[in-house]
Amino acid sequence: MTASPSRSAAIRAKLPHPVIDADGHLVELTPVYLEYIAKVGGADMARRYQESPLVKGSYHQQVLRTTLAQRRDSWTTMTSWWFNPTKNAVDRATSHLPALLNQRMDDLGLDFTVLYPSEGLYALSIPDDGLRQAVARAYNTYVADLFCGFGARMTPTAVIPVHTPQEAIAELRYAVQTLGLKTVVMPCHVARPVPKHVREHPGAAPLLTRWDVLALDSEYDYDPLWQACVDLKIAPGFHGGSQGVGFRRSVSNFSYNHIGNAAASNESMAKALVLGGVTRRFPTFQCSFLEGGINWACGLYADLIGHWEKRNAAALEALDPRNLDAAAVLRLFRHHGAASSPAQEQAIRAYLTRDMPRPDTYDDYALCGISQPSDFHDLFVRPFFFGCEADDPMNAHAADSRANPHGATLQIVLGSDIGHWDVPDMTQVLEEAYEAVEHGAMTPDAFRDFVFANPVRLFAGANPRFFDGSIVESHARRLLAPAG
Repeated sequence: MTASPSRSAAIRAKLPHPVIDADGHLVELTPVYLEYIAKVGGADMARRYQESPLVKGSYHQQVLRTTLAQRRDSWTTMTSWWFNPTKNAVDRATSHLPALLNQRMDDLGLDFTVLYPSEGLYALSIPDDGLRQAVARAYNTYVADLFCGFGARMTPTAVIPVHTPQEAIAELRYAVQTLGLKTVVMPCHVARPVPKHVREHPGAAPLLTRWDVLALDSEYDYDPLWQACVDLKIAPGFHGGSQGVGFRRSVSNFSYNHIGNAAASNESMAKALVLGGVTRRFPTFQCSFLEGGINWACGLYADLIGHWEKRNAAALEALDPRNLDAAAVLRLFRHHGAASSPAQEQAIRAYLTRDMPRPDTYDDYALCGISQPSDFHDLFVRPFFFGCEADDPMNAHAADSRANPHGATLQIVLGSDIGHWDVPDMTQVLEEAYEAVEHGAMTPDAFRDFVFANPVRLFAGANPRFFDGSIVESHARRLLAPAG
């Protein structure tokens, strides 16, 4: 630990508001975690978990033991390696031990932190139903026990598998009502088989899956899950990735696969929630998208509005082939010499008047009920919060009301990512975040929103008692108190 207060601690001492970390990470002690899996599902379940190809250590080690030639032959995506800091022993121990983190919080410049899983995230992707559900239950029990007594400065996050809405609701209720956990993380999508491939190519079907983004085009109705989140006062965090999907399939370069993968996954979920009408049907629902930064969100917000302006139901009349005056076009063609013979003119006429089918889903915006561009503020800006890491130079774009359509300010929250490879020194997180103010890229008010006001609105906006018993309780209450 530092012999004198860190620069982050000095910055925090000068701030007139608390600093809330909305996305730190616990690094699980796997031997202890396995004990919980065995308690929940038995020794055989713990063994099955260790042997599962999706378990972090097992999968990564298998890939890393292959040669480039072998990976090229099977086109196996290059995975990450060395994902926990090791040079700083104190930081490594801190990522495992809530008591040590609690002791160091002031030196980190943090008042409160919400801690997400590391290995626990793999519980969300296990295809075997029984194993997935047992591992999720074990993880949630593990962190509820591990963090007991540290609620003044931190809270852990439950993992909620979403392969079916019933599964998700059952674990959500258990985590919140039985274990007393206050935050949850869900995946952005679930890999599903494609029915036609299962029928016609059963052997290849496992390799030809499609991504179910839950809120649009799913064979399941996830509305009961969103309603359960509202009822239980939970603002879920979505944590997804797209490594190994589409273009992110380099067999040699992990950085190529990793850059932008969380942003792409988050974008798919945010689009589905808006276009699928979830934020319209559940006006008090809110959530966060983690580890993807803000650039994708600024672009998506602008693109949603731009597409609606050109492709809303009324605007599509300008594109409807039935509205084309083919005779007028042909007259212009004759006048400008485009039709050189009667046969060519006849071919052009047939081309202009050819039958163009009308899709059965004509209005892409029917489910979200957009009537004017400003509606996107309530459906996108209000309910969504975006986890941004401290050293991301793009963070200031969230508050750029001159560039964001209709003067919007998107709601970013500090995601320290402590415990993971991209934070080699935990004491430098707040210091790096504050550089945006020192360099003039972010105003003090925007920084306050980033590290305090927005995290409060995210968590306490869903659950007004979220910060009860914490050292930021009075600050949160003042922020949310009605004006006047």
